[in-house]
Amino acid sequence: MIFSLGTRILKQVDARLLWKLGYNLGWKGMKAVAKHKKRLKNGELFPAFMMISITDNCNLNCQGCWVTINNQSKGMNMETLENIIVSSKNKGSYFFGLLGGEPLMYPHLMEVIERHPDCYFQMFTNGTLLTDEVAKKLRKFGNVSPLISVEGLQDVSDIRRGANNVYSRSMAGIEAATKNKLFTGVATSVCKSNFKDLVNEEFVNSCIKKGIHYLWFYIYRPVGERPNTDLALSEAEILELRQFMVDIRVKAPLMIIDTYWDEKGQAICPGALGLSHHINPYGDIEFCPPIQFAGETVGDGSDIANIIEKSKFIGGLRKGINECTQGCILLDNPEQLHRLLKDVNAYDSSKRSTSYKELQQMKPCAGHHIPGKEIPEKSWLYRFAKKYSFFGFGAYG
Repeated sequence: MIFSLGTRILKQVDARLLWKLGYNLGWKGMKAVAKHKKRLKNGELFPAFMMISITDNCNLNCQGCWVTINNQSKGMNMETLENIIVSSKNKGSYFFGLLGGEPLMYPHLMEVIERHPDCYFQMFTNGTLLTDEVAKKLRKFGNVSPLISVEGLQDVSDIRRGANNVYSRSMAGIEAATKNKLFTGVATSVCKSNFKDLVNEEFVNSCIKKGIHYLWFYIYRPVGERPNTDLALSEAEILELRQFMVDIRVKAPLMIIDTYWDEKGQAICPGALGLSHHINPYGDIEFCPPIQFAGETVGDGSDIANIIEKSKFIGGLRKGINECTQGCILLDNPEQLHRLLKDVNAYDSSKRSTSYKELQQMKPCAGHHIPGKEIPEKSWLYRFAKKYSFFGFGAYG
């Protein structure tokens, strides 16, 4: 598996891009984790990686999306984004997830990527705007990996995404990325309607044939102004997903990534561990993307490192969530999350002014913290990567 994966990547990814990947993401990522662990020992709060929603503009309307879509938005102020990136680099963090809305609708995207060649960017995109021209620019920069969302096959995908022909348009985006030798990923939010289509070896093999290098599985969260709890996974389905990933990792020449379990199969929350936090398009510092509450903002030009270090919001949620669950408090105990947010005087950062009400109405759903049913990694490579680097830890902890 390792030899086949390595051979695929060496043949399919531009050599210059591989160097950027290995140095900017791999080497600097490991150093960022080491610095993060050292900060934790000193009681400091700054995360190893930062997830940034650079726009709330989008061309789709997905089920369960927490983003308040504003198609008149010009996205994050450039000065705010520059402040976030430079401040993070000063703390030894060079990896950034670029989210939306749809990042490719952000007018300054290419400028940002080009301005910071010493960083590595993972672009969370639906792929429908990822043209050959865009992919050529990304190849020229060399420091970005498109992570293209696939929410099911043709029929299910259109229902999930709220538009027509989304699957075929996303496939065209994948083709543009792989044709231009980008290090390319596919992400999917696994729910009841797409479980059978996506959690199987046939889907994994289809990704390999398309030239995909990593596949990222998320667990669907029924949040936002249009939550659909009928799509939420059961405990049995979550365990089936976990077992599938553990099994397929030892034989598929494709990296299988998750954001939920450590090398022992124990549940984790990257936010509660302090590995990653999220900043929305207005500069509000959020615990993680689907929890749309904040205690502070960098939208006014304030120093992000200083704000996070002194944040009662971040510190209070980390402490409170760790005392409540190892998993996702949003799924496990939304009532307790509501109390914690009130305790730290968090404000609604959704721009809907309804997030507290939505959270109050949310009922517990099955989560990935299932004590006594841990499924440890079989692959030594994944055990090593999860233990010593950031592999497996992402935006939606």
